[in-house]
Order: sequence, then structure tokens, then C-alpha cells
Amino acid sequence: MGQLIAGCLALVALATGSCTRLPSAPSPIVHRKPAPDALVSRIALGSCLQQRRPAPALVAMAALRPDVVLLLGDNVYADTDDPRRMREAYAELAANPDYRQLVAAAPILAVWDDHDYGANDAGAEWAMKHAAKRILLDFFDEPPDSPRWQRDGIYDARLLGPAGRRVQIVLLDTRWFRSPLRREGQAYVPVRDPEATILGAAQWAWLETQLRVPAEVRIVVSSIQVLPEEHRFEKWANIPAERERLLEALRSADARATIIVSGDRHRGELSALASADGGQPLYELTASSLNAAIPGSEPNRLRVGPLVTEANFGTIDFAWDAAPPEVVLRLHDMRGAVLVEQRLALATAGAP
Repeated sequence: MGQLIAGCLALVALATGSCTRLPSAPSPIVHRKPAPDALVSRIALGSCLQQRRPAPALVAMAALRPDVVLLLGDNVYADTDDPRRMREAYAELAANPDYRQLVAAAPILAVWDDHDYGANDAGAEWAMKHAAKRILLDFFDEPPDSPRWQRDGIYDARLLGPAGRRVQIVLLDTRWFRSPLRREGQAYVPVRDPEATILGAAQWAWLETQLRVPAEVRIVVSSIQVLPEEHRFEKWANIPAERERLLEALRSADARATIIVSGDRHRGELSALASADGGQPLYELTASSLNAAIPGSEPNRLRVGPLVTEANFGTIDFAWDAAPPEVVLRLHDMRGAVLVEQRLALATAGAP
């Protein structure tokens, strides 16, 4: 109830001599979508957001005025098989004042990871995935004509910007179709079953089509890490054949730059996989966590620069008018200070 009470109850008036304003619920939020023809100069991204905690990283993200924000999963922590409780988790996020600043600042595109899917490390077997999908798409104001409503999973793609400056954002779903993982002790170990999958047949067919869409830069969103192979937690390397298939697909895609972004780890880092032909490496920017970072070390032979163990977020800046044009990948602390930076020249060779 958000209005000033017109009069005081007689007993309250006698007791206090004043009227009081009842607590008000936050006004509804509306998530905007980026306009297809809008030039993209900056993308901000992050993951792993505890909805009840302050999140100053979101305020710092908003202050940078990104053209698009990518939420990479674990956008709420709602480990539950109760749809009512999951909706409550999103309502808590909607009431978070730091999140409200971000929503007001920029359009948002989102994928899920396990904790907003509903269960830790869950995959295709998760019984509540249909309800979790409806709740996520409702919360992020997915348009009723969106193909995400019509197919299994929440994968999607957006092509933004004018010809010559096109950015394609490919949002993968690493949960809905994923085969069971194999654990030994406290670690996941590779699954060698040739039928094991992360994306599933329908999403693979869709992805192969999307990678043929002309674009200068492709941003491939995976909630879990693609390049790092050594840590013991969830990652694409748990199903090695799927990882290699994805890497080959990205190598074959016709773009001046392809960049992977991921979350999940509660640590931030930049990884780089060298090109076999001596060309530009394939980079992966992992931005995690927005307000629940975990200290400590983690192995990754592909890491470039430091491992970030404080709250962080990422940005991708596009210097279209530079000579040559370039893309700048950064990780920031929760105040916006730069912790990691990598510049990528947009080579003219291979441009679509």
C-alpha cells in the first residue's frame, strides 16, 4: 500500500497526535530490450547476484551507461522446487535498490545458470524447469511473440547495430538439455559418452544457423566456463566432445572477432586459447560474482592476467572509429576500477 492515509484512526490520533505513512511496496520494474538498429559502444556483464544483499557493482555498472547489460546466470539464488518461492526470489531482486538503478540505466538480456534454474548443478533432469522458464521470462519481460516462449530452453540471439558495426549476442542455454555429469569424490570428471550433450540437438541446429548470420563481432554467452579445463567444478570440459564441437564451430564462424563471456565461478578472469594458425586468440571473459565473490586460488593455464577474487563485473567496449577498430575487454571491481584489460584489434581479414 503506497499512498498516504487520508486520516488517522481516532485512537492513533489521540495517542500520537500525528498521521503516519504506511510502508510502500516498490513500484514495478520494466526490463527494456535493446533496439536492433542501435549502435553498441559498450556492453556490461555480470553474474552470481545474491538478491537480498547490497550490490554496489550494479550501481557502478549503471554509471558507465552501457548500451546493453548481459546477466550471465545465477541472477537470483532460488534453489527450490516451489514456484511460489522462486517468484519471491525474483521479487526480492526487483526490490533491490541497486538492481533498480541498473534496470533504469540500460536494456538487459539474461540467461540462467543452476541457482535460477532451481537446483545446484542441475541439467535436463530437473523437474521444475518448465515453471522456472516461465518465471524467468515473465520477470525479464520477454515479449509474447518471442520464440523463447515457443521452444524448449531459453536460448536466444540478438543482432544489434548498423552494417559494418554489427554485434551479434548469442545466448546459450547450458541447463535445459544437459546430460548428467560424472563425479568422482569432490570433482567432476570428463564424460566420454558420445551421446552426452550440453546444448542438445535442437539448440545445436539453431546455433549453427546463428553462427552464419553476418556480424562484425559475436558475443557468445555461456553461463559456465568454456575455455578453462583444470578446476573441478562445472565447465564445458566435463563433456569434452561438446567443448571441442563448440570451439570448432566458433573457429569456423565468419566474424572479425568472437568473444565468449561466462559467469558461475564467483571469481573473475580472462582466458585465451591460442589460434592454431597464429591468428588472434579466442578470449573468454568470466565476470563473477556481482556481490558474492569467493577468495582463494583456482588453476587455469589459459588465464591472462590475475584471478579476481573480489566482487566484479565486466565490460566490452567497441572503438569503432579507431584505426584499426578495436574491442576492449575489462573486469572492474565493485566501484568500477579496472582490474583486468585486454585490447583486440578488429582485423579486416575475414570480415563478413
